[in-house]
Amino acid sequence: MRVQITVIALLAAVGIAVMLMSGKNAEALADSQSSTQDESSGIVSPEATIHIGEYAKYGNYIGATSGDNQTLEFSQKVVKDIEILFINGKGESLDDKGQPIKGRTQTDFIIGLLKLKPGQVFREDLLQADLQRLRRLESFNQVNVDREQDASSVKIIYKIKERSFPSLILGGGNNDDVGLYGRVGYKDANISGLNDKLDTTVQLSSEDIQFNGQFTSPYRPGEPNRLGYSIRGFRSRNISGTFNEDIRLSNGNKVREGRFGGSVALLRAFDEWDTSVALNYTRISLRDQEYNVVQVDRLGSPLSVSGTGIDDLFTVSFAVSKDQRDRKDNPTQGSILTLSTEQAIPIGLGNISSNRLQGDYIQYLPVSWIGNGRLTDNPEMLAINLQIGTTIGDFPPADAFNIGGLDSVRGYGYGKVASGRSYGLASIEYRFPILQSIGGVLFTDLASDFGSSETVLGEPGVLRDKPGSGFGYGLGLRFKSSFGLIRGDLGISNQGEVRFEVTTGQKF
Repeated sequence: MRVQITVIALLAAVGIAVMLMSGKNAEALADSQSSTQDESSGIVSPEATIHIGEYAKYGNYIGATSGDNQTLEFSQKVVKDIEILFINGKGESLDDKGQPIKGRTQTDFIIGLLKLKPGQVFREDLLQADLQRLRRLESFNQVNVDREQDASSVKIIYKIKERSFPSLILGGGNNDDVGLYGRVGYKDANISGLNDKLDTTVQLSSEDIQFNGQFTSPYRPGEPNRLGYSIRGFRSRNISGTFNEDIRLSNGNKVREGRFGGSVALLRAFDEWDTSVALNYTRISLRDQEYNVVQVDRLGSPLSVSGTGIDDLFTVSFAVSKDQRDRKDNPTQGSILTLSTEQAIPIGLGNISSNRLQGDYIQYLPVSWIGNGRLTDNPEMLAINLQIGTTIGDFPPADAFNIGGLDSVRGYGYGKVASGRSYGLASIEYRFPILQSIGGVLFTDLASDFGSSETVLGEPGVLRDKPGSGFGYGLGLRFKSSFGLIRGDLGISNQGEVRFEVTTGQKF
């Protein structure tokens, strides 16, 4: 056991060291190659006989200036300037007083995200990549680009409409666990103009107080020696999806599942790959309606690894992601791939040692089957999502992969398909416009636990007669409101169950 912990610690240390050193290595490599870069890097090579002086800032753009006794002989068009303009809802860059609209985002931060910079040979592919990179920022609602060019140079002008932050979100509802509740949320995705993000939610009821808060300072390509970081804390409770109402507690109560904990992560980007290394802690407790800890269900099956009704999960996680979507909010094309591993360290109640592996791939494919070609908030496309995961070693049964529900297999209730050690899920959606702000969806979902429910402690899925695999299909509506995207899906399971559920945001 001590060897295993040592190996995990060494791996985490090596990962963090690589992240710290890579920025210095990249900078040193760039310095050593500055005079020998070829066309693939976008830097003009000596053969182009270009001599450009130091970069200078003029207002909201960066320019390349030539000093005395310098000559410019262009064999290709070169980026001369990059200008950043902030626009309003009408697309105007000047306010009512004729002054330039001031953006909240720092111009230096935006420039630092760009690969195509002043002094480089203009390349359309790099410009489009930079454009998509800016569009994926949550703080930007719209990003367009213009060019001003002559025979030898190009001036690039980015026109940016920012989202309104910070925002205050009020809500409420009723559920089987706590009854009536109220919810307040605060979100700001552009703190200090550097895209630092704070996202917090507090839920109040007569039974409990729940919260979820996270602060993220992302990695900035313009500061290669600085790592990004993320800090999160949470407390939640719900009716358990693993131990559902088919088998209750001896007192007739449904099993409640409480979780609290937090995490600290370091963030780094390598070319188009985003990476994170995190330390995580979660305490999982199983409880009755009065929120008293319980150890077994009505049949005497264990609810936790420790046997106390409480399990501790101390984990080290590593994740990589490649995001090629055209934008983060309701994308219309592109893809995103995420791979992760999470190693549990045997500390605390349950003495749990396991490794959780997951993969998630999403592809967005524009189509024109309706063929009207008009601009809409809900463009026509095919959206495909493939997921797979498994856990090696011991793990809390409450932490099994629960299949079924609005974000899994629609037409089934949450966790009604399976509670397994492993799972695979495939979803396909055909999204199409109806009106400007209203769209329709035809969908199908298919998932399986690959027969792994029998390997979960206490076999909760087997004892509750969960089928282990299933599929659903149906149709839905999407409405883009001032509060975000509202989703309503009518799902039909392969067992004939029909469910209509409403939530916010796309399934994927």
